[in-house]
Amino acid sequence: MPYIFTMIKADYLQRTRSYSFLIVLAVTVLMAYAFTPDHHANYTTLSALGYKGAYNSAWVGYVTSIMTAVMLSYAGFLLINSAIKKDMETEVGLIIATTPISNFKYLLYKLVSNYLLLLTITAITFFISIAMFFFRGTGYPFVWSDFILPYLFFPVPALFIVASLAIVAEVFLRNRTILQLILYFALCGICMSLINSKSGPQTNGFFDPFGLNLITKSVVRHINTHFNENLESVSFGFIFNGQKTFKVFEWGGLNWSALFILSRLIWIGLGIVLVYVSSLFFHRFDCSAPAKQPKRKSADLAVSEFAPVRKPMQLSIAELPALTFNYGIFSFIKTELRLLLRQGNQWIWLLNAGLWLAMCFAPLEIAYSYLLPILLFMQVTRWSELATKEKANRVHYFAYASYKPLQRLLPAQMLSGLIFALLLSLPIIMRLILIGHGFAVIHVINGNAFIVLLAVALGITSGGKKLFEIIFFLLTYSVLNKVPVTDYLGSLSHPHQLSFLLTVLSLNLALLILSLVMRAYQTKNM
Repeated sequence: MPYIFTMIKADYLQRTRSYSFLIVLAVTVLMAYAFTPDHHANYTTLSALGYKGAYNSAWVGYVTSIMTAVMLSYAGFLLINSAIKKDMETEVGLIIATTPISNFKYLLYKLVSNYLLLLTITAITFFISIAMFFFRGTGYPFVWSDFILPYLFFPVPALFIVASLAIVAEVFLRNRTILQLILYFALCGICMSLINSKSGPQTNGFFDPFGLNLITKSVVRHINTHFNENLESVSFGFIFNGQKTFKVFEWGGLNWSALFILSRLIWIGLGIVLVYVSSLFFHRFDCSAPAKQPKRKSADLAVSEFAPVRKPMQLSIAELPALTFNYGIFSFIKTELRLLLRQGNQWIWLLNAGLWLAMCFAPLEIAYSYLLPILLFMQVTRWSELATKEKANRVHYFAYASYKPLQRLLPAQMLSGLIFALLLSLPIIMRLILIGHGFAVIHVINGNAFIVLLAVALGITSGGKKLFEIIFFLLTYSVLNKVPVTDYLGSLSHPHQLSFLLTVLSLNLALLILSLVMRAYQTKNM
């Protein structure tokens, strides 16, 4: 068993030193600060028709814990869903496959490593929430239990399920990253809809892995009792409603029941069961498919055995066609577009085609605000590999040594990505042109360029795909929740449309310069 702890420690240290972990950590710190908004802020983390909780220990501790559980359940999956894939890419898995470690023990140590990674971020959020209590609080006493218990019963078991689902997804779906994301986010969406359903058996929170329903029901009962209201539900999340006047209420927290605490242990046990079942189907890094050899008849074999050995063909250099050189980038653009279109499973194009057609017929506001960001996010693996596939496939030595890689290869990757993004956005662009919204068309084109340049810049800077995938998810999540500052496609009505457009354009220019500078450095120091 000692080698198990050594493997967990080595894997944990290696992954905490990655760019993706650092960026998730930085975003989490920012989110933890935003979980307790200023009293005069134009957003809230709870929508209850003009009511706002006082920043006592219970409110700050419970709200930050539940927000951490929900946010890390989404962003954390993107961070940890490549644990087994990393061992395959680095060929460490081939060494592990020859050791006596069982499949279950190997997956269990990957589960623990994933879990510790998420717990590290949770622990930092925990201390930031305490600091925010003293920063935002207004004279309320500090109670340790109002912070320790909600973090212990909300994020800790919920993130264990996330870590186990990441293992299950990698075992059964292997390298199908986009399929993993689709199924996981669909599962989270179904879970959230069941939690928020009014008819479901959610009064004790037993079937709620996040504990979200338990808090919302308690807050609703408190407001209805003390203010004679008739609220049916409240919503957690970053809600920008522009309202700055609220009725403040003091919420005292939850009374923990033995049944709810038992449910947390059952959810953790379910995660272990899922990993054990996955170990029965684990490929143990034997992913090679036997090549199908054409069957040869016995007569052919007999003939080939006694056939005379042919002399090697003599090549005449004079008879070879003359070499032709093409120093343009159009052939590169064509090749990059083919790589974009042929990447991934073919059936995913059915989903892309469905969303593309839906944007043609759905109401413009829905198509522009929701369907287009979702369709763009569906291509996250394509965007993330625009400038990283050479290094991932170990051909960057040839690519960087080619003729003018900064003037030909890198611009071709950017232009092919932009053309592909514009093709995906074509229904929205045409509909905006037909109704005369030319300024919105510029917003869409500018937003498409932003996604492509962001993918290229982060891919070149970090040397991998994970950093962009996490940031793009957080960006898409914010866009779908109508956070104005993240509206890169311009679907919301901004008070200063031109200045916002120029801001995104400035970001594009900065990302372009960063990409060129970093790639120039890499080509000289590869």
